[in-house]
Amino acid sequence: MDIATGPVVERIARVLAGQRISANGGGDQASASAEVDATWRDYRHDALAVLHTLRAPSEAMANVGDIAAWERMIHAAIDEAA
Repeated sequence: MDIATGPVVERIARVLAGQRISANGGGDQASASAEVDATWRDYRHDALAVLHTLRAPSEAMANVGDIAAWERMIHAAIDEAA
């Protein structure tokens, strides 16, 4: 299993920024990496909202995994962002 480098809140915020800025998403910039680097912090609150939503797994997720472990992992990601 791969383990990501960097906090999950930052990774989510970068995805959200890229989605709005990059032409590959909904934006208009063909090369958006510098702009994403400069603005991802503006999307931290949105990223935290996503994590708060994910605290409770869906039924399909619960059927295939350990709910308590999932909750601990999401809470760790939220705490990491503090």
